[in-house]
Amino acid sequence: MHVLGIDIGGSGIKGALVDVTRGELVSERVRIPTPAPSTPRAVAKAVRDLAGRFSLQGPIGCGFPAVIRDGIALTAANIDSAWIGNNVAAALSAATGCPCRVLNDADAAGIAEMRFGAGRGEVGVVMVVTVGTGLGSALFSGGVLFPNTEFGHFPMKGGAAEKYASAGVREEEELSWEKWGRRLGRFLGKMEDLLWPDLFIIGGGVSRKHDRFFPAFKVRARVVPAQQRNQAGIIGAACHAAEALEVKGEKRGKVDD
Repeated sequence: MHVLGIDIGGSGIKGALVDVTRGELVSERVRIPTPAPSTPRAVAKAVRDLAGRFSLQGPIGCGFPAVIRDGIALTAANIDSAWIGNNVAAALSAATGCPCRVLNDADAAGIAEMRFGAGRGEVGVVMVVTVGTGLGSALFSGGVLFPNTEFGHFPMKGGAAEKYASAGVREEEELSWEKWGRRLGRFLGKMEDLLWPDLFIIGGGVSRKHDRFFPAFKVRARVVPAQQRNQAGIIGAACHAAEALEVKGEKRGKVDD
């Protein structure tokens, strides 16, 4: 029933055991700093140390800030560029001694929201936007994920959208909630013109304060805050690992009594 989910970010690596049937954490969430520089060797060691805090013999799912294809990182967003071309899944499997499956971090968060959160039961086109240091995106149609969309790198105002409308930019430029909300709303408007989603789900820690910036949006689609928030990446990564490895209940990692 329990799979270790890990969310690798630019500043922190978070992990917890997840009941993948209910989409709930069944252990304390552990957070450690992301190594600087975040090279493959350093991150693999950090993931090994984090995994060692759990009584686990089974698969591990990892959300990773990159385009991932067949376990290999094809880009590097908020992580060392030395990861590009490396097999992330193989590196983490070797470090932990457990089978690992890796996917884009925003896709992991999107899976959690669609199965257990604000997107549950939605059958139209849904775009999950994770708002943090950057802007992550996960796109679904009929509940099916289109992986690695990376719309946070969509060009806006002479650069990437995440350099214009992320929560990190709001803090750096000391923008008011209203002014920043208009920026994020412009990004959503661009996505609406391209994709015509029925629903936007806004995730990340900032979603707790959605009432401060949602009123600045001018889009036709429904917009709702995420429900899983900072747990989404962990839960989605664990679910991905459980399915990708076709793991049955008795083979999943378990918490000691």
